[in-house]
Amino acid sequence: MMVVRCAFALLLCVLAIPASAEDWPQWLGPNSASEWNAEGVKTQFGDGDLTTRWRVPCGPGYSGPVVVGGKVYLSDYEVTEGTIENNPGRPIALKGNERLHCIDAATGKVDWTKGMPVDYYVSYPGGPRATPCVDGDHVYTLGTEGDLVCRRTSDGELVWHVNYLKEFGTKTPIWGHSSCPIVVGDLVYTLVGGQGTAIVAFNKNTGKEAWRALNSSQPGYAAPIAMQLEGETCIAAFHPTGVSILDAENGAEKWSKPIQPKYGMSIAVPRKMGEQMFVTCYGEAMMVGGVGTGDPKTTWKSSAPRKAVYCSNAPPYFADDVVFGCDIESSKLMAIDPESGERLWEDEAVLVGSDAAGVRHGTGFIVRHTPTGKYFLFNELGELLVCDMTRDMFEVQARAKIIEPDGEAFRREVVWTHPAFAEGCVFARNNSEIVCVALKE
Repeated sequence: MMVVRCAFALLLCVLAIPASAEDWPQWLGPNSASEWNAEGVKTQFGDGDLTTRWRVPCGPGYSGPVVVGGKVYLSDYEVTEGTIENNPGRPIALKGNERLHCIDAATGKVDWTKGMPVDYYVSYPGGPRATPCVDGDHVYTLGTEGDLVCRRTSDGELVWHVNYLKEFGTKTPIWGHSSCPIVVGDLVYTLVGGQGTAIVAFNKNTGKEAWRALNSSQPGYAAPIAMQLEGETCIAAFHPTGVSILDAENGAEKWSKPIQPKYGMSIAVPRKMGEQMFVTCYGEAMMVGGVGTGDPKTTWKSSAPRKAVYCSNAPPYFADDVVFGCDIESSKLMAIDPESGERLWEDEAVLVGSDAAGVRHGTGFIVRHTPTGKYFLFNELGELLVCDMTRDMFEVQARAKIIEPDGEAFRREVVWTHPAFAEGCVFARNNSEIVCVALKE
């Protein structure tokens, strides 16, 4: 049995490696690491210095683009009846089609568009939330109302489709299903919600359920994350009552730690560095030590307003000796000490601009450029920045507006969509277009 398990773990490790270092196949990029490894990338530029290779119209959506094999995959919503209105506490009814587009990364030519009718009844109804995941010949999407769909990358034809309400009786959360699917080996994982079905693994080729695990009264909004612990491939599931580590093969629970996000807002994925795991949400944050030893301990936990960082829309980045993140209440980008949770520095204007002091839910997506050690930051103003960040300092080295914020939230215009970095370019979308901006020297 041990030989079989070791072989399975090795297989998962091999299959988790992306086909190309230049691909961005899923939420947060290869291995969900928020890292870009491309050489020869511009890290010095200003407004007007970057070339937009193409722009393609699209419908609204919060899901980011992915790029694999020279093709961009983007999901959106085509409204056929109703009007998008954003109210954080009130669902809005819309009729329309959830669509997936395949776009040539070099030219912007749309190769195919496929969709299906989906009626919305959610708050912030402006399109799909979950970023697609590409694995081999298939692309996987999760729609706002719980439609997990597998299509062929070649032509977009439907391979299989599972609806969470019909299959599991799961009620759509107020802000829609958002758990970006990930593929490891032969399984695709997403958070579903419900008794015994907080997370479900499906056969990636057939859509047949492989296993189910955990209980949750609400689905939450976080993507599952794959990681290696004690030589085994595990799945971290962050749900509205805690974070759980599960065996990737069969869903057996290895351990769980409680954490209670406000309003069920388990959104930002857990981040692991060495034997530590940082978990953050609206209202609480914690560090778990010894995550790979079989005896994990919560080293600190905080709900104090002036300690730690409480992330929402954008996940944190855990570097060697510091955690960077966007705080939901203060809208500040900040650094915290992973050993204590103490704040080291903070900056507000970089996320929301100098004229928007005091707003909440400020958002910026952090991607580390590993060859230079610098960080790309895509903020809610549609700006791409290059930053030097350490535990001791923060400095903006470059900044350029690459797309207009055209989505309303809390009475300001925002773009709340993670970009993709691939093919020497950054691919970013708002509610009306996707752009490809060259970053190669």
